[in-house]
Amino acid sequence: MDKSTNIRNMSVIAHVDHGKSSLTDSLVSKAGIIASSRAGKTRYTHTRDDEKERGITIKSTAISMYFKIEDENLNAIKQKTDGSEFLINLIDSPGHVDFSSEVTAALRVTDGALVVVDCVEGVSVQTETVLCQALAERIVPVVIINKVDRALLELQGTKEDLYQSFRRTVEDVNVIISTYHDEVLGDIQVYPDKGTIAFGSGLHGWGFTVRQFASRYAKMFGVNKEKMMVKLWGDNYFNPATRKWVTKGDLDDGKHLERAFNMFVLDPIFKIFDAVMNFKKDAIGPLLDKFKIKLTADELDLDGKALLAVVMRKFLPAGDALLEMIVIHLPSPATAQKYRCETLYEGPMDDESAIGIKSCDPKGPLVFYVSKMVPAIDKGRFYAFGRVFSGTVKSGPNIRIQGPNYIPGKKDDLFVKSIQRTILMMGRSVEPIVDCPAGNICGLVGIDQFLLKSGTLTSSETAHNMKVMKFSVSPIVRVAVEVKNAQDLPKLVEGLKRLSKSDPCVETWIAESGEHIVAGAGELHLEICLKDLQEDYAGVPLKVSDPVVSYRETVKGESSIVALSKSPNKHNRLYVKALPLASELITAIEAGDISARDDFKARARVLADEYGWDATDARKIWCFGPDTIGANLLVDATKGVQYVNEIKDHCVAGFQWATKDGVCAEEHMRGIRFNILDATLHTDAIHRGSGQIMHTFRRASYAACLLADPGIQEPIFLVEVQCPESAMGGIYSVLSKRRGQVISAQQRPGTPIFTVKAYLPAMESFGFSAELRGQTAGQAFPQTVFDHWELMSGSPLEKGGKVEEVVRGIRVRKGLKPDIPALDTYYDKL
Repeated sequence: MDKSTNIRNMSVIAHVDHGKSSLTDSLVSKAGIIASSRAGKTRYTHTRDDEKERGITIKSTAISMYFKIEDENLNAIKQKTDGSEFLINLIDSPGHVDFSSEVTAALRVTDGALVVVDCVEGVSVQTETVLCQALAERIVPVVIINKVDRALLELQGTKEDLYQSFRRTVEDVNVIISTYHDEVLGDIQVYPDKGTIAFGSGLHGWGFTVRQFASRYAKMFGVNKEKMMVKLWGDNYFNPATRKWVTKGDLDDGKHLERAFNMFVLDPIFKIFDAVMNFKKDAIGPLLDKFKIKLTADELDLDGKALLAVVMRKFLPAGDALLEMIVIHLPSPATAQKYRCETLYEGPMDDESAIGIKSCDPKGPLVFYVSKMVPAIDKGRFYAFGRVFSGTVKSGPNIRIQGPNYIPGKKDDLFVKSIQRTILMMGRSVEPIVDCPAGNICGLVGIDQFLLKSGTLTSSETAHNMKVMKFSVSPIVRVAVEVKNAQDLPKLVEGLKRLSKSDPCVETWIAESGEHIVAGAGELHLEICLKDLQEDYAGVPLKVSDPVVSYRETVKGESSIVALSKSPNKHNRLYVKALPLASELITAIEAGDISARDDFKARARVLADEYGWDATDARKIWCFGPDTIGANLLVDATKGVQYVNEIKDHCVAGFQWATKDGVCAEEHMRGIRFNILDATLHTDAIHRGSGQIMHTFRRASYAACLLADPGIQEPIFLVEVQCPESAMGGIYSVLSKRRGQVISAQQRPGTPIFTVKAYLPAMESFGFSAELRGQTAGQAFPQTVFDHWELMSGSPLEKGGKVEEVVRGIRVRKGLKPDIPALDTYYDKL
């Protein structure tokens, strides 16, 4: 742990069911933690009972493993190393899109990623999402193409078919990587002939890289390994007659040469598969001798797939291939923190903390980022799991615990406490350690009551926070929970606090109607959260409402007339108009490209040049809302009005309130610009306080919205379904019943599998996967991920329309009057 050059922090990321946990087993068995014959079936990183039951990863699990490397591989490492002993901190992350917040938390504390791609299904929607997340965090990828045994046993293609399938997958991955061109990292595309791609089967525990085969053949051909690697991929052919390498497979005399990759790499594998699976007993013995594979007497009695797995595992152990790829090609903390510091640290790049992070200095000031809270063995307590970026963390001295809202120099969201114990996360168990130096991943005990989900621990008074993580999913599906017995209410409240700690993406709050709301990223995510809440965190029987989806309120045009509202004392008047923002601008605000923190002159230039705003208006944006970050804007468009700056704060408060609870259904507003056109204000400051102005502004903005043709936006999911052709009819019928639109249906080359992509309203997504499996006899497997907001056709003011029905439902649920208030509730006549 003290040699930061010999540590590798890495996450395993992929689409659901592409074999992350099974592959992780190969490394765990190589480290001697489980027996090699159990690798692929144990799934050591599945720590919860429901993970073992469902066979999917739900929480990301960390494990630290020690390895010793052979000297021939040491020479290939381009970065600085110290001896041949290595520590790999591996985090196995979930693949299901509902848990992609767990992936974000894992990526934040690692420097490299092992991307797993199923060789039959190829690069899927979630592979793309997590790979993009990794690249945005400046994480270096290496790839393993998994489930090669399926391609050989089920698809029964030729060697050339398999090569072409590999080549396509490699290209698909590189297309995604090439969209992120980072000057600092250089070219991080992956190539088999550079050793950054492995092939294998996690279930059977075998795998190889082109590099391993190159070292076998280099001695035979008498060339060095690097030259041999290049020859074993791409258009290279070996002519045995002339003993020369050529780049064209067709010879002048009409003969056809076999591609070098097929001839030298795939041929031995095909021969073993053929001999074992076709029960050619006479051929197996000579093959084992030729490849120097020794089997025990018990293993020789096996046949079929069991024998195949043993032979392949001894011929090409997956642990070796993965270990070699990770150690040679992934960066150590000492290397990675130099270039990751600027994307991770909020403060200036020359303060003591930043210098400590860049040099990964165990003697520097402490900087520790907590990326998530892991439930501890004691009920209701949590380990703070994260990474030491600088300094050394140990129990004893007081350290500063800075929450995500901490601002340097202020006292908010700051605690000064000491850590009780430091622990090492070991998959299913934890190991106590004395201290943990920079560059390592560990857990801390005793600070869980001071942090909600994440935060920065430091010993320096001047340290800024590490940047807040950006999640690719947002909690949009929510349910109300209540206790069956009234006396259990305090337990529910306590349980909800613990639940929101345990998961990076879940949100819990109490609605104005008094309901306890739990919001999650999708149906499965919510199901798991509620199960945890009922069984572990609250421990009492609960009643759960039907899931509901949050909507957004917007306007479709400019207010037909200027909305006017008078203050309660009738001495102040505000004149406001509402109009829609351009969709590109809304996207830019939601992505964080344009925000309240930007320099206002620079922001005004962008708005004027790119979005056609008036230059003076662009400079007079008072604020963004709701929560000062949303995609609604308040613009001061008044000309020469006295005292207008003195009511700014009260107007902003009224604007935040209005945009949080819209006029139609008290949902958040989105994409609306409010212009204050004029104001008549009392000369005496006491008659224009917040009590007079805040309510008035809220009423004026509600009136402006009702006058500007209000609309409702609903969340739309992107659904990706993989299925055989026979199941396509079932998919189309289920989608059309639920207002879904198919946008593409393509067959994956070389397989009978089709990939259907469609848009599906989130409101219609409940029970979608269950119905789809029912209609297609379980052959179709959907992945849904939030994609965009879409305007519902129709107006909430039209009686009897679909939108009015939705709004009425929301209002009744929230305990409001069923009808939208009439305009004259908010609009005052002159």
